[in-house]
Amino acid sequence: DDVEWVLTQSPATRQIALFSATLPAPIRRIAQKHLNNPAEVTIRQKTATADTVRQRFVIAAPHQKQAALARILEAEPVDGVIVFVKTRSTTEPLAEYLSNAGHRTAALNGDVAQKQRERIVDSFRSGKLDVLVATDVAARGLDVQRVSHVINYDLPFDSEAYVHRIGRTGRAGRSGEAILFVHPRERGLLKRLEQATRQPIEPMDVPSNRQINKQRVARFHEQITAALAHPNLEKFASILEQYQRLNPEKPAEKIAAAMAVLAHGDTPVLLTEELKQPGFVETRPARDDRRSQTGPRSSDRERPRSGGPRVRNADLEAYRIEVGHAHQVKPGNIVGAIASEAGLDSSMIGRIDIFDDHSIVALPTGMPRDIFQLLQKVWVVGRQLKICRLEDFRGHSESLADNATASEPKPPRAKKPKRKKELAKS
Repeated sequence: DDVEWVLTQSPATRQIALFSATLPAPIRRIAQKHLNNPAEVTIRQKTATADTVRQRFVIAAPHQKQAALARILEAEPVDGVIVFVKTRSTTEPLAEYLSNAGHRTAALNGDVAQKQRERIVDSFRSGKLDVLVATDVAARGLDVQRVSHVINYDLPFDSEAYVHRIGRTGRAGRSGEAILFVHPRERGLLKRLEQATRQPIEPMDVPSNRQINKQRVARFHEQITAALAHPNLEKFASILEQYQRLNPEKPAEKIAAAMAVLAHGDTPVLLTEELKQPGFVETRPARDDRRSQTGPRSSDRERPRSGGPRVRNADLEAYRIEVGHAHQVKPGNIVGAIASEAGLDSSMIGRIDIFDDHSIVALPTGMPRDIFQLLQKVWVVGRQLKICRLEDFRGHSESLADNATASEPKPPRAKKPKRKKELAKS
């Protein structure tokens, strides 16, 4: 919207050059509208991604993603891994979670200073770090040959961003792995990404307890073998022999197990609870949703229904935006603006009710603060969304109403009518 405004305000006689890293439909329309008979050069490719990259997807609900990621990093034969997230506010907590799980991890986002960013990338390139949790902006232009896995923890903003992300692996003739975390309601997203990459995206199961525990036992055996060559082994052996002489009833294997407990601490050695992986959920547009695409009934224009919009599942909550029928807005305008700015797939946006001066839209719960603040400044059909949670708006309105009532001057008290005797005297 800002680009359109600038171009419409510029003089008719001008020289103009437009630069964009990608060419999605909205940018293409701007170029066709404002450039003078531009020539278009398209390079046709058999595949949009390298054949050396295998693409897979994992179905995971939002609350399962951290645990699923930790299992994948433990079960897969990884070298260098880039985990892409949508917002900078996600990078630090996720990097800390993976560090606590035993991975050498660092966060990379737009707030990281350039010198620190260079140090992080150098550490990642040299093998001092194994996992980078990064946003698209921070990882732009990152070229590290040891990247074995690219994991799309959050959905990319568009198909071209997805192609750019997975292109960080499978470089210089090496094979690579690209894994995408998909919400149970995002089946349609896979088809669009397969069309963009011209390659299939295979389903993948979250590693089971048996797979994880088998690898943990194997690693523990390797640690024992390596410790047998330690220079201090004989000293510890003499201490254990002394202990066994003093405690002959204790078997040697029990003493060795006790030493392993001392070395390992209270951290559980084996997993006991399986991570239940959901399947895709079929979604059909509700009748109210279909009606909202063509505009609500006349009664809907006058006042909202009691209770606000009907959210179809617990993952959505209602938001109010300050644009409505009076501003000639359409559902597609709202969906397009929110999807492009928040990086949401359009299938994640629920019911939209459009009224005279505002609209109500159902969006995923737990929206990150930086995305929420960004959407407040987004313009649609010449107006800012000024988005807010519907509950917050109602609470604010009720508070204003209570204050207004409290500040109103009290009406004068009516005088009591005089009694008959007093009237007679007067």
